[in-house]
Amino acid sequence: MPKLYNRIFITVGTTRFDLLCEYMLSPAVIHALKEIGCKEVVIQIGNSDVDPGNFTKNEIKFTLYRFKDSILEDIKKADLVISHAGAGSCLEVLEEKKPLLVVVNEDLMDNHQLELAEQLQIDGHLYYCTCDTLVNTLNVVDFELLRPFPKANPILFVRYLDDIFRVYKNID
Repeated sequence: MPKLYNRIFITVGTTRFDLLCEYMLSPAVIHALKEIGCKEVVIQIGNSDVDPGNFTKNEIKFTLYRFKDSILEDIKKADLVISHAGAGSCLEVLEEKKPLLVVVNEDLMDNHQLELAEQLQIDGHLYYCTCDTLVNTLNVVDFELLRPFPKANPILFVRYLDDIFRVYKNID
């Protein structure tokens, strides 16, 4: 039996991602969410052109808010996280070992976020899609196949700094 994702958290970060917010409330996406067992959706809408509030749609409870001091509690409570492709949001979710679906904002001019999402998907840590492929992605991917993101090793960073800043004595 496939895993059920009762509580889903969606974050768009600190900017606007109107298209993702609108898609998350569309009948097709809501149907796809129900198919994976969703009963509750919390959406951090940032500055998007969607109103905050609480409501029920097609038997799914929705909570929409703009900002909080920290989204960490929402991430921890979620069974699945759907996020914009910002590096900070991706890493915060991956460090909590939560399954992650990244939705790339194709309206961004310099889309370095796509490069990050592609690499993290190649490494098996997340799946990514666009708003246009969101429903299909929710229908076909198996989040159980994702690999946990490795914990940071500060010793490697210290060694790297040692190598870079090593002073070599020049003997004539």
